[in-house]
Amino acid sequence: MGNYWVFPASYLLGAVPFGLIVVRLWKGVDLREYGSGNIGTTNVARLLGPVAWATVFPLDVLKGVVPVLVCQRLFPAAPGGAVIGGLLAILGHNYSPFLRFRGGRGVATSLGVVLGLDWRVALLAFLLWGLVVKVTRYVSVGSMVGGVAVPCLLAAFRDPWEYVAFGVVGAAFILWRHRPNLQRLRAGTEPQIGQRVEVPKMSEEEVKTEPPP
Repeated sequence: MGNYWVFPASYLLGAVPFGLIVVRLWKGVDLREYGSGNIGTTNVARLLGPVAWATVFPLDVLKGVVPVLVCQRLFPAAPGGAVIGGLLAILGHNYSPFLRFRGGRGVATSLGVVLGLDWRVALLAFLLWGLVVKVTRYVSVGSMVGGVAVPCLLAAFRDPWEYVAFGVVGAAFILWRHRPNLQRLRAGTEPQIGQRVEVPKMSEEEVKTEPPP
C-alpha cells in the first residue's frame, strides 16, 4: 500500500465535525438544529458569536492544510498527490461519514487546502473574502467570490496545472454547495453577518425530563 494510506486518512480528518463538537461542548445543543442547519463556521458564529467562530475556523482550516502538507512530503515529485489529499479532506467535511454523509460548505477547509498549496493565493483569497463580506454583509457572497478567484490567482502565480485544476474544481464545488444560499439571496432571506440565532430556553418541565448528556 505504501504511502497511499494518506488518502483515506485525509478524508477521515476532513470528516471530523469540529463545529458540531465545539457547539455541543460549549452550549450542549446540536448545531444542525439551528440557523441554516450547517456545521460550518458561519452557523457557529450565528449561534455562539465570534469567539466560537475563532475556535472552529482554524480547526476547519487545519483539516485542509495538514493533508496537503503530508502529501507533499510523501509525494514530493507529484503535485497531484497534494491535490487529491486536499480534495478528499474537503469531501470529508462536506460528506462526513460521522454525520450520515452530510456536512458543511467546505469553505474554511478549502482555504486550508489552498494555504498548503500556495499561501500567497490563500492570503489574497481571504482578503478578498473579507472585503466582499464587508461591502455586501453576506458571508456566502464573500465565500463564492473568494472561491472563484482561487483558480485565477493560482494561474497568475504560475502554480502547477494540477493546482489550477484543483482551483477550478474547488470553485465549482463551493458554488454547488451554496445553492441554498443563492436561493435565499434571490428571495431576500439570506442572513447577514452579525445576525445571531437564539437558543430557546427550556421550561422547568423540559429540564426535568432532559436526559443526561
